[in-house]
Amino acid sequence: MAIKGSLQDVGLADICQLLAMGRKTGCLSITDRSNFGYIYFEKGRVIYASLLNRPDRLGELLLRNGIVSGEQLDVAMVVQDERRGGSMLGEILLEHGDLAEEDLHRFVRVQIEEAVYHLFTWNRGAFHFDPDQRPDEEGYHLVDIPAENLLLEGARRVDEWSQIEKKVSSFDLVFEVVSAPEDSEDVELEPRQERILPLIDGERTVADIVSASGLVEFEVGKALYGLVQAGFVERVGQRVTDAPDLDDQLREHLNLGVAFYRSGMFEDAMREFDSVLEGDPKNTAALHRRGLIAFRSHRYDEALDYFDRIQPQNGDAFSVECNRALTLEMLGRFDDALSALDRCDHIRPRTGSVALSRGILLLQAGAPVEALHEFGVYRDDPDVNTPSAPYYAAAVLAAGMTGDLHRAIALGREGLALHPRCGPLLVNTAGVLDERGDRETAQALYRRAVALTPAPAQAHKALGDHALEADDRDAARAHYERAVKIDPRLGDDVYLRLGTLALDEQDTDLARLSWRRALEINPENAEVRALLGQVEGAD
Repeated sequence: MAIKGSLQDVGLADICQLLAMGRKTGCLSITDRSNFGYIYFEKGRVIYASLLNRPDRLGELLLRNGIVSGEQLDVAMVVQDERRGGSMLGEILLEHGDLAEEDLHRFVRVQIEEAVYHLFTWNRGAFHFDPDQRPDEEGYHLVDIPAENLLLEGARRVDEWSQIEKKVSSFDLVFEVVSAPEDSEDVELEPRQERILPLIDGERTVADIVSASGLVEFEVGKALYGLVQAGFVERVGQRVTDAPDLDDQLREHLNLGVAFYRSGMFEDAMREFDSVLEGDPKNTAALHRRGLIAFRSHRYDEALDYFDRIQPQNGDAFSVECNRALTLEMLGRFDDALSALDRCDHIRPRTGSVALSRGILLLQAGAPVEALHEFGVYRDDPDVNTPSAPYYAAAVLAAGMTGDLHRAIALGREGLALHPRCGPLLVNTAGVLDERGDRETAQALYRRAVALTPAPAQAHKALGDHALEADDRDAARAHYERAVKIDPRLGDDVYLRLGTLALDEQDTDLARLSWRRALEINPENAEVRALLGQVEGAD
């Protein structure tokens, strides 16, 4: 049964306590004017929470605390856009070897806890609880937090913040040091105060200090409050930190659009970004996000149009050019995509991620030798501590295409030791082993791949081929059907075999349908055309 009401009538803490005591499972949505947040419960325990327009996203937390570099984060975000949102950022960083499992869990928990604590400060708006709802997008990193713990800490923070805001009333305030703590006897600063003190310079706002320190807002506010109370720091002014080229209304549209985008609510995001572009047609953030939404919807020409409208001198040029290269690749314009990567090189010379992208592009263009050279440049990048899973997957394929099976298998084994759950790497390594004649080991890797979520379509196709060779037609058909369900345009050869298997079972209708799909993918497949002609001629 759904529960809904007003926060003015029932406090959020009381609602959460009710859900915890009732061991409820579902999603609690909370709205406050243009703000939106949600908390997921499972049997009364919090497993996920998020806010639309707060700067406590996982990537930013990891970056602030020095867990990942800006370059690693940029690469992961490009990969996330390439996969059209099929993988969450943390999972991609794990896959690339840029993030440890324990760090991911720790900072996801921080992100979720901070979201809940912030929601406790809302005292107006509405709430709605939908029972039996769970995060529906694959890749969410869920936690298990007793709601009682959050309620106690949230209540404490609300009480403390009522005191803190007397000195730190806005995150646009600027403070400076007026008395050095080391000059005072018997003064021992808290670790958080020691961390932010060098950042208090009379120019940074409180928001700037939050971003630079790696601490969350409450911790910075509490540390600042203590320093002000002790007389070491005082307020010297206030400034507006928002983008100067947008008025307040456009800025609100932009912030809300970014929040919707990050939550996967693309239609709402497009509406907000279009409102920004009506008032500021050259706004980089709106153009870039609009292009990314078009890309995720497979509207590559439209995405390219948005990227091309962005002024090249803008500070976001590197990520724009990376996404432009990816879009051109999807359009099959390999030369133009390589030119975009050259521009990336000009912006950030000798960047390993650019070399990796160039190598993958060359591989798709049928130039494995040149691709291997770029992969070597990637590995020589001193910032690449642990080569990523996409590197190994592509390098194995490139080495196999050049006929160097020994090198390909060595790369595959090295990569799987670091990234044992990378589907493309499992498939490509298995393919090389298949080519060398080691069918048993290849099958084992394919089976590891199909156990993943999501499973690579190519792994099912390969297992189908193996089953067909062993005359296990039922297993072959099952694997082929799973393959095309995952990727309906996997290849005309899969539909050719599905049609042949159907015809063997006297199912001419299914055979005809399968072969027609094969011709949609490859109209030049003469074998399929001949088989289809025979069946239709016999009708």
